[in-house]
Amino acid sequence: MTDPLPPDGPRDLLLRAQRALVGGALVPAAVHVRGDRIHAVLPADAPAPDGAEEMLLGAGSTLLPGVVDSHVHVNDPGRAEWEGFPTALRAAAAGGVTTIVDMPLNSVPPTTTPEHLAVKVAAVGSPLVDVAFWGGAVPENLGTLAALKEAGVRGVKAFTSPSGVPEFGHLSAAELDRMLAECAELDLLAVIHAEDPAHLGPDGELGRSYGPFLSSRPPAAESSAIGRVLAAALRTGARAHILHLSDAGCLPLLRTAREEGARVTVETCPHYLTFTAEEIPDGGTEFKCCPPIRGEANREALWEAVASGEIDAVVSDHSPSTPDLKRRGGGDFGVAWGGVSSLQVAFSATWTGARARGISLATVMERCAAAPARIAGLDDVGRIAPGMRANLVEYAPDAGWVVSAASLEHRNPVSAYDGSELAGLVRRTWVGGECVLEATDGLRVFSERRPGRLLLDARAVTRA
Repeated sequence: MTDPLPPDGPRDLLLRAQRALVGGALVPAAVHVRGDRIHAVLPADAPAPDGAEEMLLGAGSTLLPGVVDSHVHVNDPGRAEWEGFPTALRAAAAGGVTTIVDMPLNSVPPTTTPEHLAVKVAAVGSPLVDVAFWGGAVPENLGTLAALKEAGVRGVKAFTSPSGVPEFGHLSAAELDRMLAECAELDLLAVIHAEDPAHLGPDGELGRSYGPFLSSRPPAAESSAIGRVLAAALRTGARAHILHLSDAGCLPLLRTAREEGARVTVETCPHYLTFTAEEIPDGGTEFKCCPPIRGEANREALWEAVASGEIDAVVSDHSPSTPDLKRRGGGDFGVAWGGVSSLQVAFSATWTGARARGISLATVMERCAAAPARIAGLDDVGRIAPGMRANLVEYAPDAGWVVSAASLEHRNPVSAYDGSELAGLVRRTWVGGECVLEATDGLRVFSERRPGRLLLDARAVTRA
């Protein structure tokens, strides 16, 4: 581990790497960290500044900016037995994630008021990695979203279909229009779970086979809702972000809306890029998520859009639960909790699929770090450059490993990735220049220091 901050001044650290991602290219470099910032990016053989501690990255390692995961359900407070901040943030650091943006639902209370945000912030405490927050837009708080913006959320999330938890209601078509108009007036990003309930099957038992569940959430549910969001975004001028795109058939809609001037971005998730409907076994409810994992041809079309940049970002949508909820109904896809637990493995899963398709590590980092940071309005993370926060990862992109759900840092040992063979190992993770994780031979050592930041207006902490 790196030493604690010296008592007589800020940390002064020089990281030498034969490969570092700088300016979109993998090049030899020496990254000089002073305090919590990148002070300079130097040639790999540059002499160390006076007093700087030197560290030479190991053979096969690449120095990367920390991953920015802008779609994480921590569920704390209220449902911390599903996942809490202590376990989630260790999982993040172990997976090379140095910044998360926490979703406003599945915690109790949901993050729909400044007062509720203050409760959430208190649950975080002193974080291991940087933590930012989405607020929530629900029928009851429309007209008051300015208060959430002032409190420091990065944007507000809404559902166009039932969210799965009773305390976070979805918006009707008219309410969606109202929300986007309000967001346009505030210049507040609207992040939207877009499925049209008119195209969704009824709740209830569907059996252990994946097919009936997949049929219950057809592509038309996504295309209808996304079309509605895009039309409203064009009318109002709002900035909109489409969450967890699973249907590649929606990409032409997004392309046309952008050509017409819509300010819209879109993300997908590693599980849509890794798994296919054809391979999901009976009772395999660890793969259940909404919208659903679709077929192999769809997966490859999503990959093409990731490679081209038509899909802006790849983020986890880490949505864990307790094993009893995930296996409810004995593996019945209709009644089991929907969500993929993936925070620690999402980056390596994405890299594994990209590598197999000849997509560069630089492209993956654009989708997994720089773009999520831009979308969430976080301007000092996601890149290695002078002045940026020293959130960094030593990564071995060619090292292989097999996922064991029981050995992950997630609170519950349930993951669709259990048994998967992945490429890419995180060896060290730095947050604000502090080494928070060192991993050797499967043993993870976490720093006792908590150098992460709460990325919001400090007034939100004291308003409750």
